[in-house]
Order: sequence, then structure tokens, then C-alpha cells
Amino acid sequence: MLIDTHLHMNNDANIENIIKEAYDNDVKYLIISGCDKEGILDALEIIKKFDNVYATIGFHPSEVDAVSDSDLIWIEDLIKNNNKIIGIGEIGLDYYYGKDNKDKQLQLFSNQLKIAEKLQLPVVIHSRDAFQDTYDLLKQYNLKGIIHCFTGSLEVAHLYIKLGYCLGIGGVVTFKNSNLSNTIEQIPMENIVLETDSPYLAPEPFRGKQNSPKYIPIIAKKISECKKISTEEVEKITSSNVTRIFDLKF
Repeated sequence: MLIDTHLHMNNDANIENIIKEAYDNDVKYLIISGCDKEGILDALEIIKKFDNVYATIGFHPSEVDAVSDSDLIWIEDLIKNNNKIIGIGEIGLDYYYGKDNKDKQLQLFSNQLKIAEKLQLPVVIHSRDAFQDTYDLLKQYNLKGIIHCFTGSLEVAHLYIKLGYCLGIGGVVTFKNSNLSNTIEQIPMENIVLETDSPYLAPEPFRGKQNSPKYIPIIAKKISECKKISTEEVEKITSSNVTRIFDLKF
């Protein structure tokens, strides 16, 4: 049994086929991320329809100018009333396009970490060109979760792991110009979970095309090669890590 811990999905006509193809490729459970208002509403509809699909919800840093205090109350209420919402995310910091709204991002991030701590839920963290601020803020909270789309150095990996976080590893690990394989070789399997971030970041040989949760086995195979263990062992450990993080019983 494989689990895709992070993907984005619209509530459209093709959704049943995407979920079936994933299931047929041994990806038995999916965790979709609703990280803006539209995405959250879609996630709510999807998890209602499909027993094997769960959700995390929260506001991505790109939404910082659109989020009000009432929106934060809204997501907290949604979480309290739906046991298929299993975490808060993806939330975090993104300085890729600049730091003009840095203070607002930090405030939104902190507010959502407070909600997670209050509700005792794991978090899914987005951090782009913002490691130090992300790390400094996470140190202030007693939380667990996943560093989504991790592509950092071994040193950064160890710092997140020391805080108790797992690293979400996706298609980037298969890219020929990525150094992520070297990092994977040197970190414990107990701190790795699998994700696609679909429809983005498809693994080789599908790079540049639309991603899908059915490609999780490609990522698992690459990790098995890095760690010199069987794909079955990767499957077993990463699925166990997911159930531990989100307190799930499949």
C-alpha cells in the first residue's frame, strides 16, 4: 500500500479516473491539499465522495493578501466538524518573488501554526527561499508534520528532522540535475513520506507533463535505489510514517 501525502485536485469530471488509476497502481490513499478558498471547498466535496481520500486545509503564503481573520475562524470550524480533515496545510513562507510582504506572511503562518497547536493537528509546510524564517518559527511550536516538496541540503534536512518533521519527497528526486538523491541516502527512512504535488512536478520520464498520484511508485522506486532497499520496504516504512504523523488507522 502506497500513500500520496500531497496533491492538488479539482472537483471535476476526471476525478474518478485519477483516483482509480492511482488505486490500480497500489496508491490506496490520497491526501489532498486545499490551500486557497476554492481549493478548500473542492477538497470538502472530494473527501465526502471518496472513502480513501483525506484532506489537509490551510492558506498558502500566496494567499496572504486575500485572507482575513474570519477565514481563519472558518477553517478552524471546518476542521472541528470533519474528521477527514487530518492536518493544516499547506502553510508556510514563500520569498521566491521577493520579501515585500514578508511580515504579513509571517503573521499568517504563525496564526495557522497556533490553530494547529490548539487543535493538536500536524502541519504541512511550504517553504521556498525562506528556510531560516521557516525554521525559526517552527521551533516556537510543539508540532509535527511534513516539510512539503523538500529539495534542500543534508544540513537543512537534519535540522527539520531534529524538530520532529518528516520530509515530503516527490518527483524532483528523479530529476537528473537534482542532488536530492545524495540527501536521501543519508537520512533515515523513518523521516521520509511520498508525495506527487500533482498536477505539478511529474517525475521522470514524465517531467514537464501533468503529474498524477499514479506516479507514486516511480518515486518509491527511486528512493529504494538511493537507500539500497526493496520497494516493498519503502512502501511499508513510508506508509507507517504517514499513519504515525496523521494518527490514521487504515
